Amino acid sequence: MDQDRRPPVVQQAVASSANGVAARASGAWRYRWTILGIATFTQAASAFFVQGIGAMGLHLQRDLHLSTAQLGLLISAAQLLPMAGLVVAGRLLDRHDERWVVGLGACLVGAALCAGSAVPGYASLLLVLLVVGAGYSTVQPGGSKSVASWFDASQRGFAMGVRQAGLPLGGALASAVLPLVAGAFGWRAALLTGGLVALLGAGGFMGLYRRPPARPPDPVDPRPGLRKRTHRETSLVTIVLSGTSLISVQCGVGILTVLYLHERTSVEAGAAALVLVASQGAGVAGRICLAAWSDRSGRGRYVAVMACMVAVIAGMSVLMTPLGRSPAAACAVFVWLGFFGLGWYGPWVAYVTESAPPDRTGSVLGLAMAANQIAIVLVPPGLGLLKDMTGGFSSAWGILTAMTAAALIVTARGPGRTPAGRPAREPNR
Repeated sequence: MDQDRRPPVVQQAVASSANGVAARASGAWRYRWTILGIATFTQAASAFFVQGIGAMGLHLQRDLHLSTAQLGLLISAAQLLPMAGLVVAGRLLDRHDERWVVGLGACLVGAALCAGSAVPGYASLLLVLLVVGAGYSTVQPGGSKSVASWFDASQRGFAMGVRQAGLPLGGALASAVLPLVAGAFGWRAALLTGGLVALLGAGGFMGLYRRPPARPPDPVDPRPGLRKRTHRETSLVTIVLSGTSLISVQCGVGILTVLYLHERTSVEAGAAALVLVASQGAGVAGRICLAAWSDRSGRGRYVAVMACMVAVIAGMSVLMTPLGRSPAAACAVFVWLGFFGLGWYGPWVAYVTESAPPDRTGSVLGLAMAANQIAIVLVPPGLGLLKDMTGGFSSAWGILTAMTAAALIVTARGPGRTPAGRPAREPNR
């Protein structure tokens, strides 16, 4: 009533001020799309060389006189330190601004690769790639946390899917560019190119990243504290089980696709490689589409992850039947496995961020990704050894199928699903 007695000029000034505040808040939240763009670019730039090193394997073997085993060790070197580095990075993210944790980690990647262009030989290059892996440890959880903090539950899955698509996109670009650079100027020039790209991503992130505006507090959860702790503990179990099983499938698709198509279906090697590219492209689409679906699923985000588990079980089961020897059927199955076996990561990361306590998002992301990293290091040589020992592919597909089915059964029985219809955390976005 007191406000109603104010002079019209005062009322207009108050209304204008309120509208200005609302407009500034709305404009601030629109900056989230810039955050998504720079986080995706930094992800692709930091992973550029690591994801593309396999494509220049022939040049490295020729110039450094490497055996296949030495080349494999070189590729694995950058994946070794993240097993511990991801956990450390997660804790740093809970204590410090993402801008500096991610930016300095990406700078380390770039500086190590630039320095690597001057190393004398193989042993020194191994050490360089170990340092690269340490720096890259901050980019995955840091980029995920930065995107999660800017997007509410109604868009978080889509945003995570777009951001995670930066990894295969960076790998695809590197596979096209690095062999050309190595062929024309040598492997040292390829390292320098990868380092400059990583530094560009680091500079972009540190220059453009901002923390989100203050949020209104989340609605109070009426459930008892013990139930919340139990839910989070069970969620962590489902996160690790589903993540390690699906990342193992992803490794299997990457390693065995070309070999399987060439040896079992008599597809020419070049055509088989194109099928792998198509599978990776389907994975990019899957990361975005499945994550966007998880935003709109009324049954919770984890349902999308479970759907991926069911889909990859079905696809690998086909490969173990006579139908899997048909070139057309096998190619279709690998595209299917690309969509679900690579696309699961978008909704999975969104689920991880929403399952973590607000003050431990970085630590939980780091722990979950570190568990995946163990599988990334161990599964490829394990599958290769299994194929060499048995002379076929059925044992490899069978073990991957059994792992995924066991994880699906265990997690389906627990309260692993994100509550449906979680309230948006930022209004007017």
